[in-house]
Amino acid sequence: MSWGERLADLGYGAGWRLVRTLPEGAAAGLFRGVADLAARREGPSTRQLRANLARVVPLAGPAELDDLVRQSLRSYARYWMEAFRLPSMDHAAVHAEIGATMTGNEYIVAALAEGNGAVMALAHSGNWDAAGVWMVGEHGKFTTVAERLKPESLYNRFVSYRESLGFEIIPATGGDKNPAAVLAERLRQNKLICLLADRDLTPAGIPVNFFGEKTRMPGGPAYLAARTGAPLIPVGCWYTDHGWGLRIHPPVKVDGVRGIPAATQALADVLAADIAAHPADWHMLQKLWISDLTEQGQRELAVEEAPRGRRR
Repeated sequence: MSWGERLADLGYGAGWRLVRTLPEGAAAGLFRGVADLAARREGPSTRQLRANLARVVPLAGPAELDDLVRQSLRSYARYWMEAFRLPSMDHAAVHAEIGATMTGNEYIVAALAEGNGAVMALAHSGNWDAAGVWMVGEHGKFTTVAERLKPESLYNRFVSYRESLGFEIIPATGGDKNPAAVLAERLRQNKLICLLADRDLTPAGIPVNFFGEKTRMPGGPAYLAARTGAPLIPVGCWYTDHGWGLRIHPPVKVDGVRGIPAATQALADVLAADIAAHPADWHMLQKLWISDLTEQGQRELAVEEAPRGRRR
């Protein structure tokens, strides 16, 4: 384990131990201050966030974009503050608060009545962990995938955190079974699965048009829906002043395996509409659009997109 990995592990561990002991107002002020400092320093992640949000709100002037970046960093800091505090929060109260305002639960109820489970697809917006607490309280345990972080002890911390909220976590790599096989099995058991679906800049990603530019998004949600008959249901999450917003959308049509690209584009369109409605709550601090990649990265994706017979 490198020193940086050890430091990250210790930092997250301290967060889960200490932040939940602070009064809520003090914790909120601390994390808001860190966010404002990051906005002033304009480091690489903040600059990338600004470039991403400029696509979402193309008519925003410099001052408006400055404010939006600051609000988005505050939203991101709020996510982490709540991540450290959620295990000790009253989950019944979280479920009740979200349930009082959320919309679209009937689409989940209908999916479960059909008996094929449902694939819930989300963007990196708002607090998807809090939304998961509502899901567990309403429909029972669901399954999701976690990246295998380094060091292993940090990955285990995140798994333990989300399992404490009632989620079933399977590793994206290094598990006993292929994660796609496990997810398909859960759907055939009429279970719910939840997947983040707004970024996959790898050759496995599906090309889509997103806010007028080309990028790639995971094909897994549509693939699982096509192979199992489960509906593909987009989900929007955002923050309210003192709580959480949640919207379950009508299912996106998936016309078999051949329809995966079209379904992924339709999913991208729904996620884009939610992000445009709540841009400050979209926590995308990484490169997302292909035009932001290095020339080498763009060439590698272009080779993957070329027909097999024309590759060199």
